[in-house]
Amino acid sequence: MGPKTTKVYETLRERLASGVYAPGDKIPSERALVEELGIGRTALRQVLARLLAEGALEVRGRSSYRVPGAVSVERPKDVEPWRIHGERDLYDNRWVKLQLWDVEPPGVERFEHHVVRLHRVAVTAVLDDQDRALMMWRYRFVPQQFGWELPGGIVDAGEDPAATALREVVEETGWRPKSLEHVVTYQPMVGMVDSPHEIFVGHGAEKVGEPSDLEEAGHIEWVPLADIPGLMARGELMGSGTLVALLHILASQRQQGVTAAR
Repeated sequence: MGPKTTKVYETLRERLASGVYAPGDKIPSERALVEELGIGRTALRQVLARLLAEGALEVRGRSSYRVPGAVSVERPKDVEPWRIHGERDLYDNRWVKLQLWDVEPPGVERFEHHVVRLHRVAVTAVLDDQDRALMMWRYRFVPQQFGWELPGGIVDAGEDPAATALREVVEETGWRPKSLEHVVTYQPMVGMVDSPHEIFVGHGAEKVGEPSDLEEAGHIEWVPLADIPGLMARGELMGSGTLVALLHILASQRQQGVTAAR
């Protein structure tokens, strides 16, 4: 894509990432975008085709583009939350805090429940134009095994998770993503552990140097997305953040394929 087309692509991606176009929304028509953004229809369709391939848009009917993510199921309204009467610390350092919470589920006697508090984490899947993800082959001493991971790390106090995502990719791989999109926040062990995971997808990257975090880097490689199911079957994808990010990408591609076939 040329400079003008690239600028339009980045504008639309920013609108999608910031929520200007929200999940389920129909984006403006091709005619409206051509007039607003000052781009030819052929070039605009190149941009839209790329966004479709990335799973950022889906097409309904002829030239009707929508943001994926709309749902039909409603939230139940007759389920009560647990009551929390108090909490106390058992152990606390810079990495982990162990607590006991005094809780009362609906219709059940109150009791004390262990809670582990860890840091907020940002994990990023960076994709190139050959459908490959930037990954690291690392050894993890807790499970005592090697495996593939996406770059990621702890969100510092007061830091924007997107800034963490960008920083960690550069520090751990030496590559800088050209764009970042937040796709989900989730808790990996929601029954007892509080450790929010922020998942980002980056598109395109430029080599800006060598990894500066040698403890984290390991072996760095662009891994084909086509290999992901096989790596999962072999148990070589490490960490829930890596799995969630890659499964999101594969699901988006599958949805795009289904939509395009209609």
